[in-house]
Amino acid sequence: MLAAGHATVDFYQGVVPAMVPFLVAGRGYGYVAVSGIVLAATLLSSIVQPLFGVLTDKWRMPWLIPLSMVLAGSGVAIGGVTDSYVLTWLAVALSGLGVAAYHPESARLARIASEGSHVRMSWFSLGGTLGFASAPVLVTPLLSAGGLGASPFLVLPALVGAVVTLPAIRALAGGESGARAAEPVAGRDDWPAFARLTLVIVFRSVVYVGLSAFVALYMGGGAAGAVALFVLFAGGAVGTVAGGRLASRWGRVRTMRLSYALAVPAVAGVVLAPGPLAYVFVAASSIALYAPFSLHVTLGQDLLPTRVGTAGGVTLGLAVSVGGLASPLVGAVAEAASLRTALACLIVFPVLAWLLARTLREPAPAPGTR
Repeated sequence: MLAAGHATVDFYQGVVPAMVPFLVAGRGYGYVAVSGIVLAATLLSSIVQPLFGVLTDKWRMPWLIPLSMVLAGSGVAIGGVTDSYVLTWLAVALSGLGVAAYHPESARLARIASEGSHVRMSWFSLGGTLGFASAPVLVTPLLSAGGLGASPFLVLPALVGAVVTLPAIRALAGGESGARAAEPVAGRDDWPAFARLTLVIVFRSVVYVGLSAFVALYMGGGAAGAVALFVLFAGGAVGTVAGGRLASRWGRVRTMRLSYALAVPAVAGVVLAPGPLAYVFVAASSIALYAPFSLHVTLGQDLLPTRVGTAGGVTLGLAVSVGGLASPLVGAVAEAASLRTALACLIVFPVLAWLLARTLREPAPAPGTR
């Protein structure tokens, strides 16, 4: 049920890049303008996500999970029907606020439900990945048939997801006494290592958000663009599950290093491969970039054992969404040079992530982690 809720929220992160071709065609937005819309989905989320993490370390707020879903859905529903760029930006920012509010508390409950298992946490992360992947499949036919005016229908998954998640929230939160958080667990927070891990996730976020924002346009838009987005998002589902299983065998840090090493030629292939072969590299990029995704969360929580809400908010939310802050720069390069040149600039970021991942060591796992 928590994985289903994660799918619902991250569906709305996938909705925004899926709407980009329709904003270009219907409103005449340029690369910088649409990258600004992508920025709106991530800016507010990036700013407030640590605050939600701190709050969930102090107080239990399970009610925030269904509320955040409704906010995420309402924002994109409104954003498609307003003619003003400013109002569209603000509505999409509201959706980003909902996404920000969701992740810290849900990550805390997922840690309880998974009992520290890397494989089980990967299934929770898989829910978010599948939500991302389903966005172009649902949004493209809907907006192709009804135009941007059909965007109010996009609020429906949020309402369904909120209802479906309620039983799990009640079951997990019911065993906790009172609204205040429990006493901190034993262990020492390793902030320097956590800061390096955060930078690794930021570098990963820059390349992934850049691909998700522009790969549809790079592949020609329309049906070809929708297929590229689906391949990008669906490949992440394979990577998420594979990452949890590989970590159980090889360890999280080793799996993370290997993933980013493989991401370098994969992202290069998206830019350099001719014709349909590029789709193969889109899938490979997604698998490589998503294999360490759930591992970031458990690593962060083990590095900050007394601040699991903050760790979840940063690793599952802030550091992921902050990559959107770089999307206007990618758009500016695309307008100044070409979209291919802009995407080629992304190749450096998995290199940086791999180099920084080599400085990390496996932390002592929390009790019960496996």
